[in-house]
Amino acid sequence: MRLLHTSDWHIGRTFHGHDLLADQRAVLGAVAGLAGDRRVDAVLVAGDLYDRAVPSADAMQVATATLTAIHAAGADIVAIAGNHDSAPRLGVFTDFLASGGLHLRTDPARLAEPVLLHDEHGPVAIYAIPYLEPEVVRTLLGLQGPAGHQQVLRAAMDLVRADLATRPAGTRSVVLAHAFVVGGQVSGSERPITVGGVECVSGDVFDGIDYVALGHLHGRQQLSDRMRYCGSPLPYSFTEAGHRKGAWLVDLAADGSVSADWLDLPVVRPLATVRGTLDEILAGHADLTEHYLAVELTDEVRPVDAMRRLREKFPFALTLSWEPVGASAAPAAFPAVTKAVSDEDVVEAFLADCRGKGASPDERKLIAAAVGAGRAAEVTS
Repeated sequence: MRLLHTSDWHIGRTFHGHDLLADQRAVLGAVAGLAGDRRVDAVLVAGDLYDRAVPSADAMQVATATLTAIHAAGADIVAIAGNHDSAPRLGVFTDFLASGGLHLRTDPARLAEPVLLHDEHGPVAIYAIPYLEPEVVRTLLGLQGPAGHQQVLRAAMDLVRADLATRPAGTRSVVLAHAFVVGGQVSGSERPITVGGVECVSGDVFDGIDYVALGHLHGRQQLSDRMRYCGSPLPYSFTEAGHRKGAWLVDLAADGSVSADWLDLPVVRPLATVRGTLDEILAGHADLTEHYLAVELTDEVRPVDAMRRLREKFPFALTLSWEPVGASAAPAAFPAVTKAVSDEDVVEAFLADCRGKGASPDERKLIAAAVGAGRAAEVTS
């Protein structure tokens, strides 16, 4: 059986305020194209179909168009709710949609009910485990007292293995899970899945499964021959500028052995970071005019209206930081405000903290004049 492992679509996400729906429509259309070109039996979506619990109407249209195109390509779809999704909303009409080949798993109570697909070698049981919030599901899973991600996912997998044991001999198994497995590397654009405590789970909770399709981390990773993250289909952080975005094409043989190939997805708009003075950046980098751009300015004095000037040449400049050359990396230590500390000293410390260097002699004269004027005003009032 041939599977296309994807995850973390995050439809509706913005990138530093920039709407990504057009980019997502293009890339997810390419996912549907891969499903057809490679004659995929099922496309797996390991969580975070949407970026928000209540997606916009436009985001839902993109999702609908993508799922329709995948179905038209001849593939079934198995998807789970991630920590960004609203499981109840995503799970509406689940049983009805399953009759058309769209299998949404959002209810933890049904995590041990597999989606059963068949090929010439027999059945494949796909256990789609939605994101499990420990405090919400621990009672359902029979756990007493406080529980973390490790405990609830292990309990869920015990139920999965118990069901798998009742299946005919030779039944192959696949698990979808949205979790942070030990050994995975974060990208910087993932939302933490715990408040306090430990969010990681060990890979051995998935023992006994032929292939584990993981979601949540946004960079592709292979934790073992049978356990992989595919990452997000397009970058959601400048820390992902070096990532290759795509999906795993997984072939599951008759004996349950796995072979997997990486398939790249198109890059709609590359990411880049540039550093230099405003004049230097505006004078060069003609090759970056269509990139999403993070700009680090090193001008000694903060340029006026810098982002507007940058966007005249780089319309997709998204972030701007000011890091003047020679500025101290550590914040200035403000003097304790006592009678022994003058107002001039406090102002100078503030300037040093904002721009990384103290006041010049001419600036000290201006500060002294401003402080003196303020004192005079206090006296007259």
